[in-house]
Amino acid sequence: MAALVNPPDYRHDTVLPLPMEVAAEAIAVDAACSGNPGPMEYRGIYLKTGQEIFHYGPVHGTNNIGEFLAIVHAMALLKQKGLSMPVYSDSRTAIIWVQKRKAKTTLAPTPENAPLLALVARAETWLRQNGIPFPLIKWETERWGEVPADFGRK
Repeated sequence: MAALVNPPDYRHDTVLPLPMEVAAEAIAVDAACSGNPGPMEYRGIYLKTGQEIFHYGPVHGTNNIGEFLAIVHAMALLKQKGLSMPVYSDSRTAIIWVQKRKAKTTLAPTPENAPLLALVARAETWLRQNGIPFPLIKWETERWGEVPADFGRK
């Protein structure tokens, strides 16, 4: 992770250069995948401090699966800790999957990805049992730049 910079002069609630319309008391998530499918990982960043609060992978999967799991991971962590804050994701596909409580992946099951697909099923079950307990907000990359959880591999 890159070294943190001094807080911008226009924000006093975060160390990150966030636009004013983005909440600092929030989690931003992102995934990265080399190939499709390929080695995939995801993470969540606490926007107030810029610190990585969770990371998973790399495992064999797809970017969309990683984006979906990152959102559910953030929400489950918030619920477990008794916290309430928005979750930002730059993935329209993952947001739709979360809203439908179903990952519409076309990844063919193999022995290699069986643990990952079991995690997807567990995430779907969590969503069916808990709904979407926190605001899920589309990160507007075109307006705000890359999501702070971005892996920087484009």
